[in-house]
Amino acid sequence: MEGSMWAALELALTCISALSLISPVWFQTPTFSFGVLTYCSWPQGNSWNQSCGTFRSLGDIPDFAWKVSAAILLGGWLLLAFNAIFLLSWALAPKGLCPRRNRGPMPGVQVVAAMATVVGLMVFPISLASPFAKEACGASSMYHSGQCQLGWGYGTAILSAVLASLLPMTQLPSKTKAEGRTILFSSNTEKTIVIPEMGK
Repeated sequence: MEGSMWAALELALTCISALSLISPVWFQTPTFSFGVLTYCSWPQGNSWNQSCGTFRSLGDIPDFAWKVSAAILLGGWLLLAFNAIFLLSWALAPKGLCPRRNRGPMPGVQVVAAMATVVGLMVFPISLASPFAKEACGASSMYHSGQCQLGWGYGTAILSAVLASLLPMTQLPSKTKAEGRTILFSSNTEKTIVIPEMGK
C-alpha cells in the first residue's frame, strides 16, 4: 500500500515537472511570454488570440545558456520519469518478488533529478542576456528580466525541484522484530538502532 502511495507521488511530481517544462510562461510581458521549450505572443489586450511556437530541438534554442539549461532540465525530468516508472512497477510487483515493500528502491535518483533541476533553474536566467530575450523583455540582461515578469511556469519548476528533494526524506525507516526487540533500519543514516520491547 505504501509503495503505491510513493509511486503515485512520484508520478504526480513527474507530471508537475513536465507541465513546467512545456509551459510558455516562465517570463512574460503584456504581449509575449516564453519558457524553456515554448513561447507565445498575442495582440495587446487580447490574450485569447495567442500564437505559440516550440523549439523543436536544442539547435533551435536561441542562446547557449538556454540550451544548457534545457538539456539539464530535460535530463532531470527524464530521471524523474524513469524513477516514477520503476517505482510504479516495483509497487505493483508480486509480494514475493520484492520483499521490501515500504519504500522505493532508488531514492537517490530523485535527489539527483532535484539537483539537476536546481542547476537548470539557476542557469536559465542567464539566457535573459540573449537577443531573443532582449527583444521580448526590453533591457534585460543576465539575471535582470527588464520588462518581463516571472510567470507561473518558473514557479512550478521551483516547486517540483523542492518536492523532488524532499520526497526521499519523508520515507519512514523499515521495522522488523528479532528476538523480542524492535530493530529499525534506516538507509539514510546507515545505522541500526535496537529498541527493547517493553510490554511482555
